[in-house]
Amino acid sequence: MATASVSFKSREDHRKQLELEEARKAGLAPAELDEDGNEINPHIPQYMSSAPWYLNAEKPSLKHQRKWKSDPNYTKAWYDRGARLYQANKYRKGACQNCGAMTHDKKSCMERPRNVGAKWTNMDIAPDEKVESFELDYDGKRDRWNGYDTSTYTRVIQDYEAREEARKKFLKEQQLKKLEEKDGEQDGDNAGSEEDEEDGLKIDEAKVDESAQMDFAKVEKRVRTTGGGSTGTVRNLRIREDTAKYLLNLDVNSAYYDPKTRSMREDPMPDADPNDKFYVGDNQNRLSGQALEFKQLNVHAWEAFDRGQDFHMQAAPSQAELLFKDFLVKKEKLKSESKDKIMEKYGNAASEEPIPRELLLGQSEKEIEYDRTGRIIKGQDIALPKSKYEEDVLINNHTTVWGSWWKDHQWGYKCCKQTIKNSYCTGLAGIEAAEASADLMKANMARKEAAEEEPVRQEEKKLATWGTDIPQDLVLDQKLLQESLKKESTRKKEEMDERKRKYNVKWNDQVTAEDMEAYRMTRVRHDDPMRDFIN
Repeated sequence: MATASVSFKSREDHRKQLELEEARKAGLAPAELDEDGNEINPHIPQYMSSAPWYLNAEKPSLKHQRKWKSDPNYTKAWYDRGARLYQANKYRKGACQNCGAMTHDKKSCMERPRNVGAKWTNMDIAPDEKVESFELDYDGKRDRWNGYDTSTYTRVIQDYEAREEARKKFLKEQQLKKLEEKDGEQDGDNAGSEEDEEDGLKIDEAKVDESAQMDFAKVEKRVRTTGGGSTGTVRNLRIREDTAKYLLNLDVNSAYYDPKTRSMREDPMPDADPNDKFYVGDNQNRLSGQALEFKQLNVHAWEAFDRGQDFHMQAAPSQAELLFKDFLVKKEKLKSESKDKIMEKYGNAASEEPIPRELLLGQSEKEIEYDRTGRIIKGQDIALPKSKYEEDVLINNHTTVWGSWWKDHQWGYKCCKQTIKNSYCTGLAGIEAAEASADLMKANMARKEAAEEEPVRQEEKKLATWGTDIPQDLVLDQKLLQESLKKESTRKKEEMDERKRKYNVKWNDQVTAEDMEAYRMTRVRHDDPMRDFIN
């Protein structure tokens, strides 16, 4: 019920008001009318029908629910482009100095600057433009297509039509050229291929609706809506003439078919002839084609990560694929190299090269002479056994090989008697220097042993009064010693009673021999049993 501003009602008036509302909802009483005489729906809730207090509504109304604030100044019109108002015959004061129009000045003039403006020539006065100003509403300010002229789109249509006409003309010329070539040729074998090309041109010329052609298997499926989901388009690429996979074997115990995902992983007819089957289960797709290559790529990424390679298939798939390709190239290269080595060593029985006559018949024309024990005397060189290590390789100017000299459980070079493998050869000079250093080391060791046998007698040194060695010519002045003793006693008294210490104390850090002797004589010896009898 649409009501006016709230006023005080008694309990009886309130009861009558409720009864009237119930009667209006039941259709027993006529509906309430607003200011314009329109009926108000009694089923409208009170929070919608009651007007706010600040509107001061005297009669029931629903105007507060409508758009009652309307500005008549708002418009959706647009500027009249290129409109002209008035064409003057002579220059007017305040007009543009360049063209003579009154609607703008020389700075805002859009015409080409004249050598001599209309102000001075008084000729070719431009007409005044139509100047408009609109007060747009919220939607008008944000309308991207406001003022758009739809007739300009005809240019786009004309461009497309001209392009289509040119394409048709080109195709027609190509067809005429093919027909002329076909008439000129007399070979019957080429006729079939020319007909195929002509059919291709006809198909290219014919316009076929691709959307209608591609939607032959369009199936609407409800997914996750209130009744099952948002309606989405799911494309099923099975041709309708083919037999459905779940109808290939009607045995209950055959391969399981999942109707939700439309998948059958196992082979529905495992005992049938493979040449007669066109469907062998969805697992076949996982074991062939790119699925198998992707599986091998994942396995290679796992194995490489276990061996310390820092890359991840999911984090960097491009890097993993490049490394896998490099791995395949290196693997194929190593495989071919090992094959070539084996063929070079043992030969290739499958090759077409003829076998040597010596190997085929087991005989040759070379003369070999043996002695009574079976050893070869002449006719064939003695084959020396070869080692896998390098032999007779001289480095760093050495004339002998490493290991040709042995001394003190160390191998070395015989030419210079050095035990360092990568050392440079010094020849006889190095040998002499090594012998001299060895002799010197032996002499030093003997001298050290002799010194250890006779220990050095150290004289006892007397310490001076301040802790250093006492010089032989140390003489103490008795007067200075008496003064030092007085100073020391004064210092000790000041330490015991700080009240006698002066404020400005002069510190002297020069210590003489008499001062040290006075300190030694007056200092307290705690371990002296006669210390109580001093002074």
